[in-house]
Formats: sequence, structure tokens, C-alpha cells
Amino acid sequence: MTHETLGLLGLEALVTYVTDLERSRDFYIDQLDFAEIGHSGPELDEAARQKSAVFRAGDCTVIATTPAGFGGRAWRWLQRKPAGVGTLVWRVKDADHAFSVLESRGATPIDGVQTFRTPEGCLKMFSITTPFGGSTFRFVERQGTTPVFPGYVANGPQEHESRYGFHGFDHVTTNFETMAPALLWMEHVLGFKRYWDVSFHTSDVSEQASTGSGLRSVVMWDPESGVKLANNEPWRPHFKNSQINTFAEENRGDGIQHVAMSVRDILSAVEGLRARNIPFLHTPDAYYDALPARIASSGIEAIDEDVESLRELGILVDGDSDGQYLLQIFMQEAAGFHQDPEAGPFFYELIQRKGNNGFGEGNFRALFESIERSAPTVNDHQAGA
Repeated sequence: MTHETLGLLGLEALVTYVTDLERSRDFYIDQLDFAEIGHSGPELDEAARQKSAVFRAGDCTVIATTPAGFGGRAWRWLQRKPAGVGTLVWRVKDADHAFSVLESRGATPIDGVQTFRTPEGCLKMFSITTPFGGSTFRFVERQGTTPVFPGYVANGPQEHESRYGFHGFDHVTTNFETMAPALLWMEHVLGFKRYWDVSFHTSDVSEQASTGSGLRSVVMWDPESGVKLANNEPWRPHFKNSQINTFAEENRGDGIQHVAMSVRDILSAVEGLRARNIPFLHTPDAYYDALPARIASSGIEAIDEDVESLRELGILVDGDSDGQYLLQIFMQEAAGFHQDPEAGPFFYELIQRKGNNGFGEGNFRALFESIERSAPTVNDHQAGA
């Protein structure tokens, strides 16, 4: 295959399909301190049979869309899946070039390159289908000043800095019932390369050999832009009990499990978000009891943060032999948070990188073990307990 790159610049926005736009508005504005910078105009609402609100904090943009009648994209999504991420919007240097490269590699375009001109600039975009559980990819080239999307109506300032320091999307993680076809698609269509992989079972950690849950993970990346896509599938012997399989059942198929948002100071961010009643996955005291020894043996040697402060907030640490590390924490999935299974199993991760730009095994284990520990509560809750 050709090694010609797509000219990716990064992940610009998420498009989520939701059942309750007011609930999303409360979540992003009142709890995460995003700003609502705009919405879809009346002509677009009527043509698309859906309504959208656009929320932004730093370089994180989320477009929440809900049906306005029957037959639109949001309505069709919610007929077969719970709420979730239906589109990833990628910024590219040259939309025509990206389209040509993708089509030559066998991508399936939904449309050709569309051009929208304004007095201040030019917007070009096109979309393709993906193996990501029905989610599509939209590629956008911007020249000058352009709207978030055609038919968009701005609400005041278009830039907003959240008090919690969100400043960009770090990575996207998708769960597959079988990920080999998706990995091949990422390699041969997107031109991504394998960055890292791991497989493990919770029996490795819990020593409960008769029960457990496992996964295999592969991270694919675009070396030019640094964009990373993490991918999981269930792993035997307890395939049906795997969290990845459980996600697929609750999501009614493959899909985007979580998106990591970078923050400038994770301790102050988590402290503030907890005060806003944002729930995070629980980390037991035993993790922090063992943390000093794990830091010393990992090659990190020392961290700037106080372990007791991390324990109090439930923040996890991961790193490797280069002495650099990252801090992370995972929010509760939307279904549990909103007490509504149709809100879906999607969630956000917060991450602060302190020199470590990789995906250590501890990173994946931390997420997997955190979900494992919280599963009984979530399942009881979803069952109506």
C-alpha cells in the first residue's frame, strides 16, 4: 500500500446522538463548564429533521444532536443504539487530497468533497463509513474563519476556557466484538501504524482463576499527526463475562467506548468536578497503598503529586522506565450517571501527561480494573436496584 499520508491535523469534534438535549446541555455547561457556542439553524433543523447544540472548552468541541421528527440521522441512530458518539470530525490540511488518498485505498465515501464559502473563509468537508459500530468519520479543511458546520448559528464568543482546564482530545477508544477487520481497515485505508498492544485477564490481578474478564488491545496511530486510536476486544477464557462483551451488549454492537480529554491540572479539575457531582470510577485504597513501591520499581522514581491527594481524588498514575508519567481518571458511564440505560455506555477519561506520551500496560489495566470494580454497582443500578 502507498505510504502517502492523509494530512491529519487532529480530532476537531465529536458528534453525539442523544435522546435528551437539555440533559446534555446541563452536563456540558453546568457540570463540565463548557460554553454553548452555537446551534443548528431552523433551515438545517427542518432539512435534517434534528436539532444540534455545540459545546466547546479549549480545543474540545462536542456537537450534541437529537431527533426533531422521524427519519433523520439522529433518529435512525437511536432506533438501533443507545446514545453515543456517531461521528468523529477530523481536521485535515487538504480535503481534496485526503479524499483522493482514502478513495484510492478502498474507503467508502458517503459523499464527495463539499465546499462552503463565506466572506471570511472556505470550508471543505466529506464523510466516510467506518467499521466503528456505525460511527462515521468526517474530514474537514478550514481556510480563514468558518462556521462549525454549514447551517450553524453562532452564540456569542466562539472560544471558551473551562475552569477545569480542558484543552484537547487525547485519544479515542473503541470496543469491538472482533477487532482484526477494524485494525486492517485502519492500516490499509487510513494508513495508520501499530503503536502498542497488550492482552491480559483480570485473573492475572484478582487471582480468581474460575472467574474474570479479559481483553486484547491494540493502539493504532498516525505518526505524522500523533493521532491515536485505541481498540479493544474480549479475550477468552471468560469471553462472555468480559467488560468488552458487556459493552457490546449494552451498546447493541461495536462502538466508541470513551474519549480522553486532556486537562492542565488534573487534581484541581477532579476536585472541582466532584463538587459539581460528576461521578468517577472507584479506585480502592489498596491501589494507593501499593503505589509508592510501584512508582519506585517502574522507573518513574518520583512524582510531583502527594499520594494521599491522589487517593482522596481517586486519580491513577502510569509511567515507564523513561522516568516520565501520566495521571488519569475515568468518569462513570452515561447510563449509570443519568440513571437511564438509553444514555449509553459511553464515558470520558481525563488525562494529564507529564512527559509520557505512550500507552503503558498499567494505563489499560487501570481502566479495565476500575470498570471491573464498578460493574456490580452499575449492573445493579441498570437492573433497577
